[in-house]
Amino acid sequence: MADPSTYRPRTGDIPTDPGVYRFRDAEGRVIYVGKAKNLRNRLTNYFQDPANLHPRTQQMVFTAASVQWTVVATEVEALTLEFTWIKEFDPRFNVMYRDDKSYPYLAVTMGEQHPRVHITREARRKDSRYFGPYTQVWAIRETIDLLLRVFPVRTCSAGVFRRAEAQGRPCLLGYIDKCSAPCVGRISEADHRSLAEDLCEFMEGRTRPVMRRLEEEMREASAALDFERAARRRDDLAALEKVLQRNAMVLDDGTDADVFALVTDELDAAVHVFHVRGGRIRGTRGWVVDRADDTPPDALMARLLQQVYGDMPKAPRPLRGRPTGQADATSVDDVAHTPTQAIPRDVLVSVMPEDGPVIEEWLSGLRGARVRLRVPRRGPKAQLMGTVRENAAQALQLHRTRRAGDLTQRSRALEELAEDLDLPAAPLRIECYDISHTQGQDQVGSMVVFEDGVPRKDAYRTFNLRGPDGNGVPDDTAAMDEVLHRRFARLLAEESGLEGEDEDGVAFQSGPVDAGTGRPRRFSYRPDLVVVDGGLPQVNAARATLDGMGVDIAVIGLAKRLEEVWVPGDEFPLILPRSSAALYLLQHLRDESHRFAITKHRRRRGARQTRSVLDDIPGLGPARQKALLRHFGSVKRVRAATEEQIAEVPGIGPQLAALIRARLGDART
Repeated sequence: MADPSTYRPRTGDIPTDPGVYRFRDAEGRVIYVGKAKNLRNRLTNYFQDPANLHPRTQQMVFTAASVQWTVVATEVEALTLEFTWIKEFDPRFNVMYRDDKSYPYLAVTMGEQHPRVHITREARRKDSRYFGPYTQVWAIRETIDLLLRVFPVRTCSAGVFRRAEAQGRPCLLGYIDKCSAPCVGRISEADHRSLAEDLCEFMEGRTRPVMRRLEEEMREASAALDFERAARRRDDLAALEKVLQRNAMVLDDGTDADVFALVTDELDAAVHVFHVRGGRIRGTRGWVVDRADDTPPDALMARLLQQVYGDMPKAPRPLRGRPTGQADATSVDDVAHTPTQAIPRDVLVSVMPEDGPVIEEWLSGLRGARVRLRVPRRGPKAQLMGTVRENAAQALQLHRTRRAGDLTQRSRALEELAEDLDLPAAPLRIECYDISHTQGQDQVGSMVVFEDGVPRKDAYRTFNLRGPDGNGVPDDTAAMDEVLHRRFARLLAEESGLEGEDEDGVAFQSGPVDAGTGRPRRFSYRPDLVVVDGGLPQVNAARATLDGMGVDIAVIGLAKRLEEVWVPGDEFPLILPRSSAALYLLQHLRDESHRFAITKHRRRRGARQTRSVLDDIPGLGPARQKALLRHFGSVKRVRAATEEQIAEVPGIGPQLAALIRARLGDART
């Protein structure tokens, strides 16, 4: 650990302007990012007597080896740059909120030729419309079931849709009128898209026109003595009324607001938010964070608002030519309101964040209009804040219960593992390797990483195995040798400061951190324990590979049949108790490695089995292939087309059309 006095800058060299600073460790990794109105005042606080610092701050300054700063013009610019760097570098000493669970959304894939309604937990695709987040999947399923009576948009997957299209027969939903069956042409593509747009408008809150239309159709059918049709419209109205009743009015003035409540204790903090649009709750969400230091609530609230609104996507595109802007949706009473996925006019908080006026100005800049940031003191908004605070308190209680059991179990597992394997310390980073193939074809190796007893999925890696002649390896021990050699050769090169290309042909530079960005490189961390899937032959092969490379890391193997733990060189395996927390951790690690390897193998096998003659044509990538097949319908029709007809496809010019014609002609002969 570095002494802060060794890298402390001269006080006179630190500017008094607003800015953002970064602390880096000895390897160049960014470990903390902060902002300040006055850089000199803020930074000198870190270099005071360490005894006066909070333990976590003290740990940070002793872990760091250097500090850098960037001067900006205003505090708002400092806020923006701070968030950008925190998001880019993910510093270990910064507070980062994590969702206390993965929330479901109702999604409408408007970017597809035939839009589809489905439930998802990843609201990322730009060409889809998302509604939520919601708290329960079953609640969304019930809502969809009710809405499909009035808006029979397809809900099937692409595979089911293509199969029905090829057979000329719709699925069950088409027969029970829960789908308009665009797969068999019962509805035109334009009319089906119109249904999807109507559904989106209803979910955004513009419900009155739909209700009026159904009421008029019911009266017309009744007047025409078509009582069966009138009964269907009556049931449709009842279904929509049931959907609306679930979304009660909480603010009579039709306010658009996000309501944040923060609840803390000595170790944790929980935040809950209600997204209120048009006076009604359109979605909820929660976050939790470990309070490793004495960060005050106002600072926690400031970090939360940075994270939530800094990551917020742009407002969705308007429907059917409606004007753009923040008020791009309407409530049940046709009151204009802000979409859920946009910044509202009012942001209500349980505690005013630090630098509140700066954050308010920052939010106003993001929204393009004024945003009011305030703490409600009385009236309906204060009552709503109490409800949100109660939700946060319950989430914190649940998190505390889970956290206590989880941390105890993980700590015990790592301690037992260190004791059973005679390791010098608990293995905080464990890497597990597995091999997957089908009779020697499409060989894939996987590397799964656990840190502090939990998966670190951003560090997972897969390896396409080639062998010495490029045709694969003869057996699993040779495959494990290749995977370990490729992984640890890169690690040793980075640790020793070498530069060059790895065995995948990827160029790398010296050191575990990119000098330009400060981000860790792919294989920059050395594991404390290596686990291989298999028995004594596999573990001995792994040990021989690492010894040949001069890598001194503990290696074990876990056999599937009797869950035996094999140690290199030992004639008999180590049998852990069936109730052992260490055995449970190893099983979880091995199963995760197997899952990851077989998923990659199936993807590779599927890609090989679905290769097309178009894949061998230079310059014809996936996008152009898709355009070509969409235009002609099949490779057979492309073969029958002339060079001029092929050149008419967008993205394919005369030169490429001539090449396609020549290659397909050769393939035909």
